[in-house]
Parts: sequence; structure tokens; C-alpha cells
Amino acid sequence: MNKMHVLAKSVQFSDDDMIVSLIDGRTIAVPLVWFPHLASASQKQLTNYELLGDGEGIHWPDVDEDISVAGLLRGNR
Repeated sequence: MNKMHVLAKSVQFSDDDMIVSLIDGRTIAVPLVWFPHLASASQKQLTNYELLGDGEGIHWPDVDEDISVAGLLRGNR
């Protein structure tokens, strides 16, 4: 059986949330407080992210934070 991968397309931030747009059209919003490194980062650091793989993960080099998209869907902090 093929396992479908959920992939990120882009990341945005509100004052309180990280909003991840997925290539299948869904959007995930999670509280920034779940990720202390991101919650304390500057706007410049937050917007400097890289999609890992084809969008399976997100990496912020300035704050050394990595988040998997599958983990976000499972509610992992």
C-alpha cells in the first residue's frame, strides 16, 4: 500500500500562530507557544525557512528548529 505524504507549500505567521499551507489545499494553524524557539524568534528569522524534502518538513536555520508536517497533523508539539 502506498503511503501518502502530506507536503508543505508555504509557511506564514500571525501574532500567535504558525500557519502551514499544504499542497493538497489544506491549511494547518498551530499555536507558536508549542515551539519556544519559533515563539521567541524575530520576524526575519521566522520568514527564513526551508522546506525539507519535497515539503515533508520545515527547517529554520537561524533558530535551528525542524518540524515535520506529519507531526503537525498528529498534533505533536
